[in-house]
Amino acid sequence: MDDIDPQLLRILRAVADGGSITRAAAALGSSQPAVSQLLARAERRLGHTLVLRSGQDGRGGRGATLTDAGRVLADHALHVQAALTAAREDLDAVGGLTRGRVRLAGFPSASSALVPAVLARLASTAPGVTTSYVEVEPPEALDLLRSGEVDVALTFTYVGDEVGSAPDPGLVTRALGRDPLALVTPSVSVGSDAADSGAADSGAVDLASHRDARWIGGCPRCRGHLLASCATAGFTPDIVLETDNAAAVVGLVAAGLGVALLPRLALATTVIPAEVRVDPVDDDLARRVEVVIARGAERVPSVRAAMDAVRSAAHLLDGPLPG
Repeated sequence: MDDIDPQLLRILRAVADGGSITRAAAALGSSQPAVSQLLARAERRLGHTLVLRSGQDGRGGRGATLTDAGRVLADHALHVQAALTAAREDLDAVGGLTRGRVRLAGFPSASSALVPAVLARLASTAPGVTTSYVEVEPPEALDLLRSGEVDVALTFTYVGDEVGSAPDPGLVTRALGRDPLALVTPSVSVGSDAADSGAADSGAVDLASHRDARWIGGCPRCRGHLLASCATAGFTPDIVLETDNAAAVVGLVAAGLGVALLPRLALATTVIPAEVRVDPVDDDLARRVEVVIARGAERVPSVRAAMDAVRSAAHLLDGPLPG
């Protein structure tokens, strides 16, 4: 439709994200009166109220929320931006991928294993594409994707994470593979029910055998998974230390200060000293590693090349345990 322009969609998306017209204007590098006037003209032209204005929001601005009609249009903002970017890159790279940009976000344990493989592959297959990377936890990565600050997000989820949450219609999630977890303990177990790790020679560790141990927690999502896994095993872990740095976790375990669950990706590039034992746990505790993009973004040549590079690195998942 000629009466719906990309700038209107970007403004509505910014209002939804910022909660006010003033903050939306600031995010877009425009003025509040200019944005208000554009919205008023669009509402007259379309015959729909798009934004509801309210009183002061306590943060120095006048609050604003989208109507149902406004939300319908805002949901298309990422799709339209992806299409415009695709068109621009197609024009710049007729006959080959010679230009473009990909901004990647990923979680910490992907930084030392998956991300180098992805960026190296991109440098080899699409040398004209400029790449950047930021390390953030999955919720922050998805926020950056929604705001258009990154193009591709590497994330992970655990079984049950999706309960009670509706999928984001503006995003597309592709599974890459499983990242099994392992129990990391001192070679002589500290605070467990047994002198060994509680693992059978050919089986997985029973978390309940470490019910009396001091535990080391990780990021909020991993900590939640640890609590849920231990609850299933019949106990509440005594989490006394917290860090999402795998090398730090291993160092703490080696010093006899606790035990921890770590994903295989985090262990893959971490030196495991003789004082530390690594044992598999139940396969059901594994996390899923995923790649997320805005809906329609695969039409952008550089994003498509990045997705190919990500898929080529998926073989790094579900490998043997180190040590």
